[in-house]
Amino acid sequence: MNPKVDAFFSSSPKWQNELEKLREILLECPLNEELKWGWPCYTYQNSNIALIHGFKEYCAILFFKGALLQDAEGVLIQQTENVQAGRQIRFNTLKDICTKEAILKAYIYEAIEVEKAGLKVEMKKKHRLCSCRRTSTEIGRKSRSKNGLRSIDPRASTSLPSAFL
Repeated sequence: MNPKVDAFFSSSPKWQNELEKLREILLECPLNEELKWGWPCYTYQNSNIALIHGFKEYCAILFFKGALLQDAEGVLIQQTENVQAGRQIRFNTLKDICTKEAILKAYIYEAIEVEKAGLKVEMKKKHRLCSCRRTSTEIGRKSRSKNGLRSIDPRASTSLPSAFL
């Protein structure tokens, strides 16, 4: 057990029992416990394996390379479509965690094996939302036009400096 993580648990009123149970399960596996990004993180030979964290409506265990796990039980969740590697298992009650304890341990050991094998998640290229060059050129061109920035965005305030109008 890590004293920094102990301090985290002593100051964590929401999901305290659930997070402590997840901690207990993770510490029964050959993992080291650290505090990273303000949450308990569990590592194997200095590589991140899992993180436990709480949200407003649920607490979760996050597997850093969850996309590489088999997910035989169908419990892994991709948080958003932009998350490529990590996967969560979400919980709403302590009973839910206790019921899935064997599944959790199997997934933790599988995540350790993924790390031992040196497997990497193949990251897809991210699409850029807009071309900054095109946008800045368009703003420059529009700023010289009669309506200025309002021709790009009609909501633009008239209180903007004249260079932008």
